Amino acid sequence: MNPGAVLIELADILEARKSADPKSSYVASLYAGGIDAIVAKIEEEAQETVAAARSEGDKELTHEIADLWFHCMVMLAQRGLRPEAVLDELARRFGVSGHTEKAARSD
Repeated sequence: MNPGAVLIELADILEARKSADPKSSYVASLYAGGIDAIVAKIEEEAQETVAAARSEGDKELTHEIADLWFHCMVMLAQRGLRPEAVLDELARRFGVSGHTEKAARSD
């Protein structure tokens, strides 16, 4: 499956989970907990990703990054955003120095 298609399909699934029963859906339980529950999971997964990068193998690092991306996508869906918004932003940055791009955000 095309990587972009994976993100789009996952976004569709996450959107559908908004109406699921939190007792039967992990994602619905995150939505029920609100932004604080979702952010807490992102913080946890980010810490696990950093730990894996420092001391684990590639398989473990890939697993942790997948968890982190998944929870970031839950946050996007909670805010009514789609992964296309992030992909569009990354595309916008092509050919722009990272220093220049960051300085432009300060304006």
